[in-house]
Amino acid sequence: MARKSKSPSDMSSLINSNKGTLAYITEKTNSLTILTDIVRQTCPDLPQEVWHIANFNNKSVVINVSSSVWGQRLQFERMKINQKLFEATQGKYSQIEIKVSPNRNTLRATQPQATKNTLSTSSTISEKTASELRNIAQNAPKGLKEKLEKLAQHVKK
Repeated sequence: MARKSKSPSDMSSLINSNKGTLAYITEKTNSLTILTDIVRQTCPDLPQEVWHIANFNNKSVVINVSSSVWGQRLQFERMKINQKLFEATQGKYSQIEIKVSPNRNTLRATQPQATKNTLSTSSTISEKTASELRNIAQNAPKGLKEKLEKLAQHVKK
């Protein structure tokens, strides 16, 4: 029996096909890129780390925002973004939902360590400030005098 020679098939037809999972993923990725560009062009002052596209539903796109302030900023531009998205996707997506997810903010995880360092360095005062506090405390009432003297004890050493 003779062997049948198989020539390699062109796999680019899978990517360019209109059916199947790969075509669906490609379409969603393209829509995501288009929406990202539209939001960046419409709201150039909106930082990239405060928003992300959470989900694509039937005809709507869900955008998560890290704070209500940025959500309000997107609300002001919602109609313009919606119109551009509708035109760019040939009517595939026609609604935008904006949801606030405050726990998504990644900057909060790094802030406590930074504040610990700043508190330790800012809890001391200069010798000049301490002497001025002592001068003011001389003429102050009893309760205020004690508090000013206590503050004056936090001199840099």
